[in-house]
Amino acid sequence: MNAALDLLFTSGIGLLSLFTIIFIIGMGFFMVKLVKRKMNEPEE
Repeated sequence: MNAALDLLFTSGIGLLSLFTIIFIIGMGFFMVKLVKRKMNEPEE
């Protein structure tokens, strides 16, 4: 397991993978927040 974490944090492709994972999770939180806000708006 230590070798996998070492590869994730030290290699170029590992850092790109880590950034992608963090970006996708952040985008998911943003989409949930956006949908909840839209659901609470009154209909036009």
